[in-house]
Amino acid sequence: MIDKVILSRHKVNYKTYNGVSYPLIFIITLVIFFLFKPPFFLELFSGNSFLLLLAMIALSAITNLIFYRALESDYLGEIQTIGMMKNIPIIIFSGLLFADERNPIIFISALVAAISVAWSHYENQHFRIAKKTLPYLLSTLILTPMALILLKELLIVWHPISLSLVRNGVIALIFGPLFFKDSVKVSTGAFGLLVTTNILTTIAGVIYLFSYQGLGLVYTTLLISLEPLLVRLATVFVLKEPLHHKSTIAFFVVLASVIVASIV
Repeated sequence: MIDKVILSRHKVNYKTYNGVSYPLIFIITLVIFFLFKPPFFLELFSGNSFLLLLAMIALSAITNLIFYRALESDYLGEIQTIGMMKNIPIIIFSGLLFADERNPIIFISALVAAISVAWSHYENQHFRIAKKTLPYLLSTLILTPMALILLKELLIVWHPISLSLVRNGVIALIFGPLFFKDSVKVSTGAFGLLVTTNILTTIAGVIYLFSYQGLGLVYTTLLISLEPLLVRLATVFVLKEPLHHKSTIAFFVVLASVIVASIV
């Protein structure tokens, strides 16, 4: 939610946001790395692991740009709702590729959740998707699941903190120089919020990687599906965004699906 405040109230565009955020994220990850001193071997940069790493970093960079471009132009609640649709391709691809991710009850629960989300966007015989949000929808359904599958493969040999350090460092080297002209225009107030949100983002990102490694993609995805429900409610009170009844119903359907799948 802080992201949306920075983009809307402080007039920071998505290029500036990424240009400032990733160098900050890298510095924060570096601090975490030196605090916990996880294993880090040069052999990790050889063979197929290196190719998977490059592909994962490229997908991460692209999906971040697409996400913040959409967040700049659309309601936070709508972006969060669309983000929930990635659950289905993640579960389907994970079930097809990894034997330890297969569970028919989870698949059915996720399918019900995805249908409810699609229904919440269907108005007057067409889907209510902002023009600049459409690339994010496609990214959510295709690129994000691909990136997570690559992450699961890499986490077989990589430590989550070490992998996070390398990913964030490379993206910082790309976004920093690319968006430098936009980054110098950030106000003091906006920079303070950027530091705050990126500390939280970095910590959450590392925790997600530990969860993907220990619990798997499917269970982690289901658990974090609760986040958009809380964010959606917060946007109504903090950002004064309208509360659509269909979106509300969809969120509670998703919540029920998560509970059923988690219990089973």
